[in-house]
Amino acid sequence: MVSVDAMRTAVGIIGNAIALGLFLSPLPTFIRIWKKKSVEEFSVIPYVATLLNCMLWMVYGLPIVHPNSTLVLTINAAGTAIELCYVILYLVFSDGPKRLKALLLFLGDLAIVGTVSAVVLIFFHTHERRSLIIGILCVIFCIIMYLAPLTVMLVTLLPMAQNSVIKTKSVEYMPLSLSVASFFNGLCWTIYALIRFDLYITIPNTLGLLFSITQLVLHVLYYKSTKMQIAERKKKGEVGLTDVVVVESLKTSARVPSQ
Repeated sequence: MVSVDAMRTAVGIIGNAIALGLFLSPLPTFIRIWKKKSVEEFSVIPYVATLLNCMLWMVYGLPIVHPNSTLVLTINAAGTAIELCYVILYLVFSDGPKRLKALLLFLGDLAIVGTVSAVVLIFFHTHERRSLIIGILCVIFCIIMYLAPLTVMLVTLLPMAQNSVIKTKSVEYMPLSLSVASFFNGLCWTIYALIRFDLYITIPNTLGLLFSITQLVLHVLYYKSTKMQIAERKKKGEVGLTDVVVVESLKTSARVPSQ
């Protein structure tokens, strides 16, 4: 019979694989940004939130903070490298207020992790105290990471919001791949935490699972309207291009002297 520890380890390994998939899920979005040389209406918040979450869990996994946490350290080091690439690409292909916002959030991430690491390592000298403090912060920012993709919906609460999902009835700028990966990541780690109850893992991942379900519901509700808006926009673009071609042809004909 398979032991509880063996089951938990197996689920943890699967969770690491899914977490890597979560980190890689925005690739289609950034390939689109790279091709169009513009971030369009995509938000930087999910990526800076995930970067902060990965950096904090990476600190948590350090031997001087929480020994025997190699899997935690390695997967979050990989996540940090991947999310850093996303944020840099966002900075490169954004401009004006969007670039400034992304830069300030990125610098804020670095400041938070640097300050927390320094305070914990200087003023707390046992693994238990260091693990407790970093663990609580990891719970908080893990919840923020799961919540971040929903900001495009939640900004509906602000009167100046113009591009929220509910107002536009479009999920074009709330990537489906990120929502699906978040769902499976939350599901796997919730199961992992419940096999042998761990409060610090249960809280953020259960909430993350609920947030992800909310995102998927929005995708179902606005799938058709999103497709219609994209098709209509493409149609308008084609009509506009045709008009330009016709006008230019008429101008050329007018310049040609009659025989």
